[in-house]
Amino acid sequence: MIEPHVPAPPGPPPSWGAPGGTGAPAPLPVRPGTGRFLVLAGVFVCAACGLVYELELVALASYLIGDSVTQASVVLSVMVFAMGLGSLAAKRLRRFAAAGFGALEAVLALVGGSSAMVLYAVFAWTGGWGGLWADGPRVLLVGFSLTIGVLIGAEVPLLMELIQRVRRQDPGGAVADLFAADYVGALVGGLAFPFVLLPFLGQLTGALLTGTVNAVVGAALVLGLFRRDLTRRARWLLLTANVLVVALLATATVLADDFERAARHAVYGQDVRVAVRTDVQEVVLTGDADGRPLDLFLDGRLRVSDSDERRYHEALVRPAMDGPHARVLILGGGDGLAAREVLRHPGVRRVDVVEPDAGLVRLARNDPGLSALNEHAYGDPRLHAGAADAFRRLRSTPSAAYDVVISDLPDPDITAGTKLYSQEFYGLLRRVLAPDGRLAVHAGPVADRPRTFWTVDATLRAAGLPAVAYRVGTRDAHEGRDAAPDPGRAAAGPHAPAPRGWGFLLAARAAPALRLDPAAPRPRTLTPESLAGGARDAARTRVPGLPPSTLVHPRY
Repeated sequence: MIEPHVPAPPGPPPSWGAPGGTGAPAPLPVRPGTGRFLVLAGVFVCAACGLVYELELVALASYLIGDSVTQASVVLSVMVFAMGLGSLAAKRLRRFAAAGFGALEAVLALVGGSSAMVLYAVFAWTGGWGGLWADGPRVLLVGFSLTIGVLIGAEVPLLMELIQRVRRQDPGGAVADLFAADYVGALVGGLAFPFVLLPFLGQLTGALLTGTVNAVVGAALVLGLFRRDLTRRARWLLLTANVLVVALLATATVLADDFERAARHAVYGQDVRVAVRTDVQEVVLTGDADGRPLDLFLDGRLRVSDSDERRYHEALVRPAMDGPHARVLILGGGDGLAAREVLRHPGVRRVDVVEPDAGLVRLARNDPGLSALNEHAYGDPRLHAGAADAFRRLRSTPSAAYDVVISDLPDPDITAGTKLYSQEFYGLLRRVLAPDGRLAVHAGPVADRPRTFWTVDATLRAAGLPAVAYRVGTRDAHEGRDAAPDPGRAAAGPHAPAPRGWGFLLAARAAPALRLDPAAPRPRTLTPESLAGGARDAARTRVPGLPPSTLVHPRY
């Protein structure tokens, strides 16, 4: 986006020739009407590229750092502030508008086009979130936002001079023309990023190709339309700089797949076996070969660790199955592991899995390692899986449709899933539960984030679902479910012990008893004693007096 710039009143044009010149501007190689169209077309393309850079920074930062609301706020606020600085700084370049604009676009193309690759490289190879480089991705995010914002903000004062150079016109009309081209270009860039660049090219290649387009259009506009305003030396310098920028970006584009593969190995270790981007997220499977445990990462966050997943899924599912359980709904759980535990219980007639990512369901159904881990749950005729939004699905589900609901969703403080931990959502769940039905909720690590955990409890109670809390420990190297990958773990070994834990809430219309179904096969990791101890451990962390979280006032 661009900042407003009010040009000087009409009068003798500034010098457009070599620095220090005072003569009239050199004639254009095209008619004024054509020249004006070309300048506005350049504004259109540059605006589209600028918005792609903004969205790419927001998307990558949300993936690497988490908390998309915070990352979007940081990127956009810093960038808009920097655009104002850029507009002020460009006032000194107005006398050399053509050369200044050409140089500015070359720098912007290089910085914006390479930003995704540099951010990912720092994240992958600087030792993770601890130590000296703990805030490396965050510092770079602010640095790129500031630099790109300054460069984008400097475009408009220079473009105002160039369009007036083509044909002098009323300043208000010139501003209107530039803003119209800019905003339409921003619209195209904003739509192209999620619907074209991201799904078909990915973040790295999409940013690199955007930078290439930016450099080519900027150089073509200046060297094609305003070349007579530059000295011979300036033309050669500008041409050489843009050729180098395009060559660097093109080389990086060719090497992007190899770079991403190497970075992925640096983040996840050397045993990456599957890495695919579905319509919803990036799915990475590691291990499951030569006896190595299987890990499943979704958008860079650990969702399944073979070495400890049974402790999680037994704790999530088994207490909820003590009672009627003929009809079971699993929200999330596309990996099939919660369904595995549900299907162990006699009397289960139907299990519905509502998972937004159909690609993950296909992987859990067909991948040899993951399907073996879920014991081929998707081959059971009682299981029915559908790709749908949980909120939308519940609104169309009849009342009292399920005896048990299992909420196997990402941690509540991951912004994209906050609505699935809201009072409104739990109100829908209460409606679809049978009168004596039970709801099991994964609510994040109670020991590490007690305020978040007990906010989920307060929200359930506000929706008429009093709950009992319990926790289960883990010895996995990762920081529990939904932890970001640690790039330093490959050197230390991917499964070194580090005590962590998970927190759960068992809810019903009346406060439920925390028990195990005596008719079900005995769990491998859970006992009545450990369950009671987990309830006592969780109770010690209680944070009283917390308000519930709602759609319009999320509190996670």
